[in-house]
Amino acid sequence: MVRAYKVKGEKRKKKGENYDKEEEIEVPLEEEESTKRVKTEHTAADTEAAERVVDLLSGIPVVAADQTNKAGVIFIIERASLEIAKIGKTYQLLNSDEHSNFLKKNGRNPSDYRPDIAHQAMLSILDSRVNKAGRLKALYVRTEKGVLFEVKPHVRIPRTFKRFAGIMLQLLQKLSITAVGKREKLLRVIKNPVTQYLPIDCRKIGFSHSSEKLVDIQDYVNGVNNDTNLVFVVGAMAHGKIDKDYVEDYLSISDYPLSAAYCISMITNAMERKWKIL
Repeated sequence: MVRAYKVKGEKRKKKGENYDKEEEIEVPLEEEESTKRVKTEHTAADTEAAERVVDLLSGIPVVAADQTNKAGVIFIIERASLEIAKIGKTYQLLNSDEHSNFLKKNGRNPSDYRPDIAHQAMLSILDSRVNKAGRLKALYVRTEKGVLFEVKPHVRIPRTFKRFAGIMLQLLQKLSITAVGKREKLLRVIKNPVTQYLPIDCRKIGFSHSSEKLVDIQDYVNGVNNDTNLVFVVGAMAHGKIDKDYVEDYLSISDYPLSAAYCISMITNAMERKWKIL
């Protein structure tokens, strides 16, 4: 009886050991299945950080009811340096500060990779009184690679560059960012060309320091009919100029080269004065 009891006890012990082993194996299997569902190989920490930032994107529309039918402005940011690449095991938004060695190894000029320019330009547009008064009709951004995406005027773009990079990484991978708990797409990649989204009765104005037409931006916008929608095209590249066929008029608004953010601030200030937005 003792012998039989001993054998029975061993069997129970083996069963217990097998049960423990099965539990230990279940964890990595779940992790493998979850990684297969993910199209990209960026780390879970990066994904969670990006998702937390999405919660902050959905702003409160401040468009007054009597402003929606009035003429407004549309901004197009051209040649934005927003490109992602796989570095190690993760995908990252390329920039000259953090990825200089990677860019040099791949035969690229690090100084061309300046996503911070587009970040500052977008903040300048969305922070303007023109936007707060509901006169910003749309904001479009096109990258150097030709990817075109739309930014809703009431979106709150992250202030810090690290969070902005996380949002751009998520946008370029998933092609859209949806507000938490809503179906509204705050940022979304759309098809080219950008002209198909512009109103018919609009004037498309580009800005370049190399333009021979030097004007006072305040005088220029004051001379435009109040019923005309204005489309402003600004470059977000570190070097060079924009040269787009759809632009009707190229202007230079200063004797000196200006950053994209400062150029945009001059434009928005001129429009605020024209429309008497305080």
